[in-house]
Amino acid sequence: MLSITIPGCIEAAGVELDFRRMQLPRNLKHHYGPPLASACWEMRDIEQGDKINVDEDREVGHYWLRYLDGKAPPKSKDIVKDAVSENEEAIENIRLFHEEVFKGNFDKILWIGIGGSGLGPQMLYDVLRTPGAKPAMFFFDNTDPDGFKRTLQEIRLKEGGLEKTLTVVVSKGGSTPETANGMQVAKEAYEEDGVAFEQHAVAITQAGSKLDKKAGPPDPEDPDTEGPEWLRRFPLWHWVGGRTSLLSPVGILPATLLGFDVAELRAGASAMDELTRNTREFNKNAALQLAAAWYNTAETRGLRNMVVLPYCDRLATLSKYLQQLIMESLGKNGKGITVFGNKGSTDQHSYVQQLREGYADFFATFIRVVDASVDYVLDADTGVTAGDYLAAFQEGTAQALSDAGRPSMRLTIQKLDERSLGALVALFERVVGYYGALLGINSYHQPGVEAGKKAAGTILALQTRLIELLQNAQGDAISVKCLAKETKTTAAGVFEILDRLFRCGRYGLEADTNGAEGIADVQFRIG
Repeated sequence: MLSITIPGCIEAAGVELDFRRMQLPRNLKHHYGPPLASACWEMRDIEQGDKINVDEDREVGHYWLRYLDGKAPPKSKDIVKDAVSENEEAIENIRLFHEEVFKGNFDKILWIGIGGSGLGPQMLYDVLRTPGAKPAMFFFDNTDPDGFKRTLQEIRLKEGGLEKTLTVVVSKGGSTPETANGMQVAKEAYEEDGVAFEQHAVAITQAGSKLDKKAGPPDPEDPDTEGPEWLRRFPLWHWVGGRTSLLSPVGILPATLLGFDVAELRAGASAMDELTRNTREFNKNAALQLAAAWYNTAETRGLRNMVVLPYCDRLATLSKYLQQLIMESLGKNGKGITVFGNKGSTDQHSYVQQLREGYADFFATFIRVVDASVDYVLDADTGVTAGDYLAAFQEGTAQALSDAGRPSMRLTIQKLDERSLGALVALFERVVGYYGALLGINSYHQPGVEAGKKAAGTILALQTRLIELLQNAQGDAISVKCLAKETKTTAAGVFEILDRLFRCGRYGLEADTNGAEGIADVQFRIG
């Protein structure tokens, strides 16, 4: 992409990185030589098929999804070779599904998935879609009842409604509560409209999971199977994490159904992988340089907040995508980088004020697209365009931050398309891998997320028990204090649950605060 060599910049697979405003030491490699070498060895072991994610007892295989033409590297273990073959088979099966089933029968997609299973497809759709083109895509990415209602209303207002809507449910283990809830709501909506859900449903899941059995044919010997069988089931292997699943069927299926160029998406990621595999020449490895820059800025200098500012509307979802990829991967053992952002120049009118003159605990990552194929001339005399304004705002903000001693870097993309998006995703995935190795942490599990899920399960079980106790009281009021003692939990926990249910008008709950000196004295009854 570059026609001239600029000191402090590196180009890889169509993505240019400019570190000139990052305030880095002259030779990063000399500062962090041994840790960088160790990070390179770990990346090599990952790609060859070693079981790096020991906490979850699994390999880390999202890089394998980018080996093209069904060929794994010569030193790869058997699991890598099998993975490459299975992935090629899945891509072909997705292509056939698009040609033989989807075309002509569906013009809308309802995508049900959370975390990377939702953010990846959302980003694909936002970046690459043509406005007004079919199929249109809708998302259940939460368990918010109002969100369910609004999305279903949008679908039903479109011609063909749910009859012309394919629902895709994504869950590796099949037990993610938010996804299971969305699936149940969607199924009931289809039934309300007299449409057979199973004839409009596809699952992406791990073989043998709860979702795999639900979507598969009924088996008299397996009570977990239900039937009737769904349209298709596509694989999501144990060695692919949700936040790194964009090049698995999680991303390939929507890309294919939406008419995007899957080959180019994969080619861009593969090209970035190849260029950032170079462990002998640090100055030619963009991912390793970026990981070292993060390490110097976050760990050595203590600036652990990263502001992502893409100056491109189509990349607005990228900030949320990177937030999950980076924070869920690296936020462990008291380490990590806090990521936030939206888009420029919009954010210049919100938090850039604090970035320029507030607490200096961050570094900024600007992203610009310099494609001139679309622009609007705003001044006929000077030739100044809307794109000129956008570029000026980006450069002006970066300069203003630099003048205040605030570090920033910039990524430049010549044209935003399937190839450059694939390269961009691969770049950040590899940076996270290298950076995690520099920190000495496992970047590929998420114990904190699992802790939240377990806590939510405990709260729901407590709610069920509280309602049971109040129903058994046959209309008598019971204080929060007594309920807490009976359930061996805190008064605050009991009150939080019952107060919300009371406000929502659930179970006929009544509350009495007369004489109460605190929440422990509040009494509840079911009338």
